[in-house]
Amino acid sequence: MRARVKALPFEVRQYMLITGNYWAFTITDGALRMLVVMHFHQLGYSPLAIAMLFLFYEAFGVVTNLVGGWLGARLGLNRTMNVGLGLQIIALVMLMVPASLLTVVWVMAAQAISGIAKDLNKMSAKSAVKVLVPKESANANSSLYRWVAMLTGSKNALKGLGFFVGGVLLTLIGFQAAVFVMAVMLGGVLLLSLLRLKADLGRQKVKPKFSEIFSKSRAINVLSAARFCLFSARDVWFVVALPVFLYDQHGWTHWTVGGLLAIWVIGYGGVQTQAPKLTRLIKGDARALTAGWAAALAVLAIVLAMLPLAQVGWLVVGLLAFGVLFAINSSWHSYLIVHYARADGVSMDVGFYYMANAMGRLVGTLLSGWLYMAYGLSACLWVSAALVAASALMALALPKQVA
Repeated sequence: MRARVKALPFEVRQYMLITGNYWAFTITDGALRMLVVMHFHQLGYSPLAIAMLFLFYEAFGVVTNLVGGWLGARLGLNRTMNVGLGLQIIALVMLMVPASLLTVVWVMAAQAISGIAKDLNKMSAKSAVKVLVPKESANANSSLYRWVAMLTGSKNALKGLGFFVGGVLLTLIGFQAAVFVMAVMLGGVLLLSLLRLKADLGRQKVKPKFSEIFSKSRAINVLSAARFCLFSARDVWFVVALPVFLYDQHGWTHWTVGGLLAIWVIGYGGVQTQAPKLTRLIKGDARALTAGWAAALAVLAIVLAMLPLAQVGWLVVGLLAFGVLFAINSSWHSYLIVHYARADGVSMDVGFYYMANAMGRLVGTLLSGWLYMAYGLSACLWVSAALVAASALMALALPKQVA
């Protein structure tokens, strides 16, 4: 088996290692989010207060994507990925303190470190694909799309698994013990990465200036704005509103709430891996495809907002359908940004784009807590529909052709 691995091309082995790092990190990231939401709701925190716990997680992600892309171009993507793994371990260790010391400020600080870690890890993984994908192939764009879709889809499937793992661990061994188990697992992954991941992966020959972190590409700026709206639209109902709604209004347990979110994200990730096949079924240029898929999602979001929330079965089915369309939108966006990015300095373009992604999550998370507490889940779904519609309109400003 070991001989077979060594026989694989170097780029494929590096891709497998990067993907493995990303997978392991993602499980802990999903589990930690579920642990924090359900544990602090159990302690009596309001939905808005829980959303505030993630404020620094998302806010620092905005800064990290900007600065992280610049660091990746200067230092190499291997270093930024390993720093991300190390910071996540520090964040987990911070949460091992006794429950009496888990103050809001302390948890927000730990979440800030976790947010920095997550976006360093994601930016490094997505940027590395552009560096590693074979460029001489006649079907280079198609190969790039498949590699990006596989990385993104598998990551999200495992994030869904992380939600379920978090709910189960909270039920079986409690908050502190669950955090300890994850920290130990991630420590082993970091050690392997330090030993095996290629040095200087993705480092620019000419070190970029800090002033170059903001993208000068119109296509990337438009796509980033559309991404901001798309991810705000998801998190406005997903992060706080839905889990608290199911727990409070329908009496679901921690592990059943975690199980539903796990199924949603695992299914979402599975669809993302198939997105190259699905988007090929509908012909069109980049602008038409991007706007069209977003418009379809907006229509579905409007239907969901009109459903009676007492019929939780129909709501769950509708949200699963939302996940399918959202996955296609997200995977197509992820391909476009890697395609539009410069080959030399890819991490800076990808970092700028995921800065907008992080800003969308930040806004969506805060709205999720505030809107649910003030107006309920239905309002969250209406705002989601409006944000997706805005994403579709912005996509009309993209270049007409992908190539």
